[in-house]
Amino acid sequence: MSETEVPGIDDYDAPAGGWGALRAVAKALGGQMAVARESMALHRVNQPQGFDCPGCAWPDPKETSSFEFCENGAKAVSWEATAKRVRPEFFAKNPVSALWQLSDYALEGLGRLTHPMAYDAASDTFQAVPWDEAFRRIGQSLRALPDPNMAEFYTSGRASNEAAFLYQLFVREYGTNNFPDCSNMCHEATSVGLPKSIGSGKGTVLLEDFDHCDAIFCIGHNPGTNHPRMLSTLREASLRDVPIVVMNPLSERGLERFTSPQHPSEMLTGKSTRIASTYCQVKIGGDVPALKGMMKALLAADDDARAAGATPVLDHEFIRDNTLGFEALADDLRQTGWDAIERHSGLSRDTIEMIAGIYAKASRVIVCYGMGITQHKHGTENVQQIANLLLLRGNMGRQGAGICPLRGHSNVQGDRTVGITEKPNADLNEGIRRTYGFVPPTAHGHDAVAAVLAIREGRSKAMVALGGNLAVAMPDTEETFEAMRKLDLAVHVATKLNRSHLLLAKETFILPCLGRTELDEQATGPQSVTVEDSMSMVHASAGTLKPASEHLRSEPWIIAGIAKATLPTTRVDWDRLVGDYDLIRNDIEKVFPIFFDFNERVRRPGGFRLRVAASERDWATPERRAHFLVSPFSNDDMDTPGDELMLTTIRSHDQYNTTIYGLNDRYRGVTGRRDVVFMNANDLAARGLKHGDRIDIFATGANVADGRQRAVRGFTAVAYDIVEGSMAMYFPEGNALIALENHDSHSGTPTYKSVPVRIAASTAPADGGPRRGTSHA
Repeated sequence: MSETEVPGIDDYDAPAGGWGALRAVAKALGGQMAVARESMALHRVNQPQGFDCPGCAWPDPKETSSFEFCENGAKAVSWEATAKRVRPEFFAKNPVSALWQLSDYALEGLGRLTHPMAYDAASDTFQAVPWDEAFRRIGQSLRALPDPNMAEFYTSGRASNEAAFLYQLFVREYGTNNFPDCSNMCHEATSVGLPKSIGSGKGTVLLEDFDHCDAIFCIGHNPGTNHPRMLSTLREASLRDVPIVVMNPLSERGLERFTSPQHPSEMLTGKSTRIASTYCQVKIGGDVPALKGMMKALLAADDDARAAGATPVLDHEFIRDNTLGFEALADDLRQTGWDAIERHSGLSRDTIEMIAGIYAKASRVIVCYGMGITQHKHGTENVQQIANLLLLRGNMGRQGAGICPLRGHSNVQGDRTVGITEKPNADLNEGIRRTYGFVPPTAHGHDAVAAVLAIREGRSKAMVALGGNLAVAMPDTEETFEAMRKLDLAVHVATKLNRSHLLLAKETFILPCLGRTELDEQATGPQSVTVEDSMSMVHASAGTLKPASEHLRSEPWIIAGIAKATLPTTRVDWDRLVGDYDLIRNDIEKVFPIFFDFNERVRRPGGFRLRVAASERDWATPERRAHFLVSPFSNDDMDTPGDELMLTTIRSHDQYNTTIYGLNDRYRGVTGRRDVVFMNANDLAARGLKHGDRIDIFATGANVADGRQRAVRGFTAVAYDIVEGSMAMYFPEGNALIALENHDSHSGTPTYKSVPVRIAASTAPADGGPRRGTSHA
């Protein structure tokens, strides 16, 4: 082994997809020991009369082949359809203190939960408990709270529309709007920022728009890992010679080139299709300056064209008839200097003017973005500047153009649509009152950060989690863990064991539910649920596999059981609704008229699209106009003084959110480990370090403003193609560096993607492995 070789680190020269993806799928199936069961499930994923992929929210094409699934979707299905089981006998032999020592990967890898479990402090074990007893004890604990606002009700985007609707109904009848949700940690900046810009908090494009666009801008997302089915769409656009401009701090294989497993000619010849025609490595946190630079260049080009009597670059007719605030934006752009734009974006003026030229030449432009835009201190402003860019040339509300937020979990958008929100509006409250006869609470509740702060400070004493792994997903790892251990009640509805379940309250319950792949039988027979994808398409999902245990229950059934035990005088006929999910959908339609003819429309092939007003140039703002919104940036916000670097957290290719499917990150050349930090070789050299050195990482700036040191230690530095001044490490390992109080002030989204840090040669024991983090005064 040469001096430059590092165990588990190598170059990966192949394109995204291809034979590497097929081998990974085969390995995932074999690793879960249920190849026949999983293979049967894979042929039903994203198919008519099948189930929706439990992974990402990328929409299904109108005509879907039996093999139109992606590598990470296959991993998600195999992870759920596994033959491995975690039975009461396992818990009896393994106290929680021993389970805590397992890695997050090992915990979920144990398999499917089979029985409702309650923690027994005397034996330090989880013990099986009958469903009715679990519900009785949970209801008793919730009723015992002096104030309903002392309970938090978390929702994962895995939950169906039907489950989420019943959940918010129960919680509002209970008396609180405390709805921390996974969207608070990903696209809340979209939900908050876009309504102020265009009146709608959702994307304006459909999948078919990609067939008609003239240019695509991909900003702050990695489709090869996080939404791989998008690669097929980008491939088709590339084959039409559509320019695809990427703005991302790291080079990512899925944004560079792709071999489609669905196309034998590419597989057999080893050919690949280029994705990015232009790849711009913007500084971490430099998105607002880069976008303002593009708009400044467009404004200057428009001034020149109009002075010369040529066709204007901007769509002044659209701006006049549809928008407000253009002059204020133009004034701000003219006053913003190129020196500041270049310094803060990491891109040269020539590069910015070049990509602005690509945008200007295209008649129809789509801008796609992910959490590389939203998970910043200025995430809401990032989103609004993308909207500004599109509005300048009328690229909103017409075919082949628009804004495309890339949501994560398969129904995170749907959960919000059917009422999972801590900020209910008057229409939602009136719909509930009209349909069920009780008056729901109106005060704003807690989002995810506010919920954990309330738990930490003792203002909240109970938490019910409908899926997810909240404690691990949150920033400030040690603070969050310590807070969760202060609860009086913790209830987790889950398919598999995770670390959040081991943060013990005075009473802790794990309630096992059916997965997306499994048959859900209720009083009237097999049931289907519905989900909403990133493009507001709603379609049905029906599992067909035999449940992993006879003791599993559906999420709607579990929610109804908790509700009945908590609310002895409830106004809702829970048994009636759970017995026939069509009745839940009828009630969703009553509360939310946008779901008109719900049951009829969802039974049509492909389902239906919920109306997004901005897609029709109907601007649902108070002024009935879209708004150009100005975003200043300052040196205090953007500069990293001295030897500081800006860290972003990323997902590995064997990962989905907090779920770790494996320890490989194939496209980045990492095998069998997660204890790595990706850095520019020049940044390493400037600090007397090199590829393969072990380093400690220390939070700086706002993340230590409370006097606590936040650090992770013993990680291996990997020289990587990332813009100078920036570095990256995996989520959730990097979460320990981020203070709970450090978040976007508009949306509450934690700053997972812009963490100022400094590094030093590691002082951690060489054989001790990396440490998750420290947080102390």
